[in-house]
Amino acid sequence: QPPAFGFLFDVDGVLVRGSQAVPAARQAFRRLADSGGRLRVPVVFLTNAGNCLRSAKAEELTGALGLQVCPEQVILSHSPLRLFSQFHQKCMLVAGQGPVEENAQNLGFKHVVTIEALRKAYPLLDMVDQSRRPKELPPPTTGFPTIEGVILFGEPVRWETSLQLIIDVLLSNGNPGAELRDIPYPHLPVLACNMDLLWMAEAKMPSRFGHGTFLLCLENIYKKVTGRELKYEALIGKPSTVTYRYAEYLIRQQAEKLGWKSPIRRLYAVGDNPMSDVYGANLYNNYLKSTRQNQAGAKKSPQAASHQTEDHLELRKDCNNSVESCESILVCTGVYRHSTDIPSKTEECTTETVFHGHRDFCFDPSLVEASYIVQDVNDAVQLAFEKENWS
Repeated sequence: QPPAFGFLFDVDGVLVRGSQAVPAARQAFRRLADSGGRLRVPVVFLTNAGNCLRSAKAEELTGALGLQVCPEQVILSHSPLRLFSQFHQKCMLVAGQGPVEENAQNLGFKHVVTIEALRKAYPLLDMVDQSRRPKELPPPTTGFPTIEGVILFGEPVRWETSLQLIIDVLLSNGNPGAELRDIPYPHLPVLACNMDLLWMAEAKMPSRFGHGTFLLCLENIYKKVTGRELKYEALIGKPSTVTYRYAEYLIRQQAEKLGWKSPIRRLYAVGDNPMSDVYGANLYNNYLKSTRQNQAGAKKSPQAASHQTEDHLELRKDCNNSVESCESILVCTGVYRHSTDIPSKTEECTTETVFHGHRDFCFDPSLVEASYIVQDVNDAVQLAFEKENWS
């Protein structure tokens, strides 16, 4: 029988740690594939990584898992930006590392400016590194385009340069060479990908700074300078609901491509980070429940009505809402540790050590409680198979 379920796999901490494959990952995918190496269940790799191309991540996963992974099975933190077509013709400043220009162009953006291009055009803006300060006064910049929005793909290498220039663009309404008079507010649109505060690599210390840490710096600098909150046009990547909606769409496409006519009813989201993987899967599960209640005439929940869970027209048009649930499975091979990482229901969220999620996502202890906790990804696949009576 065709499967009625699919998997959403996180990558770092679940399938790999840094450059090393988690031993249980190959075992898991031997369960998932037939004797010819073809997947028996639709699978999407849902990662908050974004400093690479989709094709490069697919190639990396192919090597790690010993099974062919296609780019169409990979969702990077920025992949849903292809849905935001209202910005595709605007001149956008892009920040991060890796092939940011190519990623932006692949997503549909026609006019992009990098942080480095902006720095070279306006060399008097970047002053922290004394060795890079111009020795002579440069001539005035002419012909540089007005920036109409900012895309934050991922953590940059020189944080001070990116922080300075992004703030300059927001304060100048996209013209950082102009003399500042009044601070514009609302500021230019900001689209941010990957809100993870921390991530797990090979280091013995528990977690490394993620893009969420950079966003935290940017938000606080902007507020300190202007007295106002930095606002996002969109937050993309886990735990954003639009990312899971996009993953559901790709799962359905994959099933149809393989000739499975029966609808996918259940998703199993396997991750290692309670604040992104578990939170996101549970938030999407609530969204699915609320959508069904709304279709039945019941009142929509406040969570489902928030700006973080709005439908996007392209997905609403292309998704048939067949999925009924998204269950979270937490593994212990990455960020999560059994004793300390999940706050109890009675704990108040008062410090960043308790709530590592993004500022704009309300803290609800139930959202970081996984449906299931298992040792590794192989156990997660086995658990889902047992629940589905699948062998």
